[in-house]
Amino acid sequence: MPRTIDYYFTPQSPWTYLGHARFADLAAKAGATVRIRPVDFGAVFPISGGLPLGKRAPQRQAYRLVELARFSRHLGLPLNPKPKFFPVSGDDSARLIIAVDQHDGTEAAMRLCAAVFSAVWVHERNIADPKLLDTLLAECGLSAKRMEQSLSQAVQERYEDYTQQAIDAQVFGAPSYVVDGEIFWGQDRLDFLARALQPFPSHTQGA
Repeated sequence: MPRTIDYYFTPQSPWTYLGHARFADLAAKAGATVRIRPVDFGAVFPISGGLPLGKRAPQRQAYRLVELARFSRHLGLPLNPKPKFFPVSGDDSARLIIAVDQHDGTEAAMRLCAAVFSAVWVHERNIADPKLLDTLLAECGLSAKRMEQSLSQAVQERYEDYTQQAIDAQVFGAPSYVVDGEIFWGQDRLDFLARALQPFPSHTQGA
């Protein structure tokens, strides 16, 4: 039976960027269904005990930069650890991803996710700028109507619902991949996710 993965993330997360292509590939190979769940972690952190980056201890902030550089080299992925437009609000791009998911499906939304993540961490573009989001839609071959649709009350309510779903699932960081209630937090846990998606071995009786 095909498995379902709830994909919780925030668009401005560098760790989500670093794991996105590998996650998409392993989900496809496993024949798993991905449910895209952009989340407002500003609402999650007060409940989970997390802190926004700027409020974390200096040594934690410094080590984060070390780890970003390590994983960028290890994975062979370009990444600017201190991009021009960061910190940046991810709300508008999150709602746009939801609108695309609603109207164009998961594959299109995953493609837009990749463009948004790269915009922040590779190309140093401002994902809080509506003009850039228009450009990313065009670059992904998606309808410009999605921008207007992303501003609807229905999309906002879905964004709030996904955030509550993350809280209910006890998600506390991005990216988090949830399968049958089990959380895999971080792109460095994708190997464990891949194992969890492997089919159960069949048992046959002897003659």
